[in-house]
Amino acid sequence: MSDRPERWWARDAYRARRPKLLQRQAILSGIRGFFSEQDFVEVETSALQVSPGLEPHLQAFATDLLRADGSVLQRYLHTSPEFACKKLLAAGEPQLFTLAKVFRNGERAATHHPEFTLLEWYRADPDMERLFDDCEALLRAAARAAGVQSLQWQGQSVDPFQAFERVTVEDAFQRYAGIDLFASLANPAAPDAAVLRAAARSRGVRVADDDSWADLVTKVMLERIEPKLGIGRPTFLTDYPIALAALARPKAQAPHLAERFEIYVAGLELANAFGELTDPEEQRRRFEADMDLKQQLYGLRYPIDEGFLAALSEMPAACGIALGVDRLVMLLTGAAHIEDVLWAPVE
Repeated sequence: MSDRPERWWARDAYRARRPKLLQRQAILSGIRGFFSEQDFVEVETSALQVSPGLEPHLQAFATDLLRADGSVLQRYLHTSPEFACKKLLAAGEPQLFTLAKVFRNGERAATHHPEFTLLEWYRADPDMERLFDDCEALLRAAARAAGVQSLQWQGQSVDPFQAFERVTVEDAFQRYAGIDLFASLANPAAPDAAVLRAAARSRGVRVADDDSWADLVTKVMLERIEPKLGIGRPTFLTDYPIALAALARPKAQAPHLAERFEIYVAGLELANAFGELTDPEEQRRRFEADMDLKQQLYGLRYPIDEGFLAALSEMPAACGIALGVDRLVMLLTGAAHIEDVLWAPVE
């Protein structure tokens, strides 16, 4: 449940939010200008999809699509435009971006909303360094568009005009949690939960006997690591273990790691980037494992988009990233709650 007033459109409430909403408008214009200067194509993707996205812990909105013959197809509101964007890469677009409304059920809090805006951009280019450069330049362009010099969150001030920090996942676990994460990854394909559980408990992290390895990683991240990232300047968290690869390809020179990074500002996750996996068989294996886990945890599974897997085999080597626009606007306006930067929150 939201703790926000039901009547977001009440004049006093709206008047208090309006300056931030006008800054939002300026920020979106700045984002579009940034990509236009680099000859990106802005694309629009359908929110209604065969598969909503297959991350095990995300819950989707389902609906029925009625066909002219009276038959019914189940469809979903997408949790990300990623599948459609990659199909456009397969179709031949070399670099594209989208500002997409996406939908995630069961999520409502200060930094979560059931409907929100994702900025995703993709380059038909295998060089992940291009994305690092994009991110630094984009946050600076957004700050200039908002008319501010810093990002603000929970009393922290972060300077996007400094060079961003880079920290590997391995170093972050050692530095901020005192845990050797890779001691639990003797077999990168089969992480050892017992080893990580013992290490977490020895450092005072609250864990349960039935936590999976991925659950343990999440708990350590939330309690010990994320609050320390992006302090003073934004942080790139890099070199995720391959067990946390999602849709990312392995690193060529270190296949136990994934080409993946995330951006943190003042302890808040802002973006997630991949060197994109283009092996449809490996992607199918990961999807099926994720849906097995979703079935085990929540008693449901979502269909695999066979068209997406077909597109992967025709997609060029590429890199891509998803950035939470509403969170970025919060950081640039100093808003404490995501609904302060939404024109019309879900009632």
